[in-house]
Amino acid sequence: MSTYDTITFEHSNRIALVTINRPDSLNALNQKVMAEVADVFARIDRDKDIAVSVLTGEGRAFAAGADIKEMQPQSFSDMYVEDFFGLWDRFAACRKPVIAAVNGFALGGGCELAMMCDMIIASDKAKFGQPEIKLGVTPGMGGSIRLTKAVGKAKAMDMVLTGRMIDAAEADRIGLVSRVVEHDTLMDTAMAAAKEIAGYSIPSIMAAKEMVGRALEVSTAEGVKFERRLFQGLFGTADQREGMAAFAQKRAPKFRDA
Repeated sequence: MSTYDTITFEHSNRIALVTINRPDSLNALNQKVMAEVADVFARIDRDKDIAVSVLTGEGRAFAAGADIKEMQPQSFSDMYVEDFFGLWDRFAACRKPVIAAVNGFALGGGCELAMMCDMIIASDKAKFGQPEIKLGVTPGMGGSIRLTKAVGKAKAMDMVLTGRMIDAAEADRIGLVSRVVEHDTLMDTAMAAAKEIAGYSIPSIMAAKEMVGRALEVSTAEGVKFERRLFQGLFGTADQREGMAAFAQKRAPKFRDA
């Protein structure tokens, strides 16, 4: 169970559940949240008993943005020297899949945090937005680049320049989220997806995540080469041999993550 102040952490059956737990502030992302999320996902990456994670927020929000009260007094020197938001790169570098279960507001840093995850499953009550322009600043946790890659220039410019919120239905139409489900079924759906992923071999799960992530960064030709090398490399695993033998023998595979 949780040993943190701003998040809760539990895991069972190869699935981790991490919940941002600052409901009184709509789960605003202050420096302590950032440090604790980075720490727990580093633990998850090292834990051989965890294959996949679900990240959500307590109460009415996934995360309603970065903590404005914490940022307001900062100077350029403070932000630059401390590399403010830099720890989020550690979360984004998690090698195991992360499913964002977006239960409500995902605004500013909250929208950016959801986009750092590998899948976004959204409640039909979810709201997304990058409203930083209204504060005289811009996205700072990767929102401009990840949003543009997810939904294209036209929609990203609209959201970043106007700061408007979009609902879950629009987020689904423009390709920002993986699925939209009824609010009351959100966690069941996210955990069911995690359970399906957790039933596979961890080396193949990690390879699949890595190759899809690389696809956003390189040309098609380089991406195909990268994919092929990882695919070929999995033929050095016991799980590849087990998986294909099980298919031929018409039985369920028994993966050992080896």
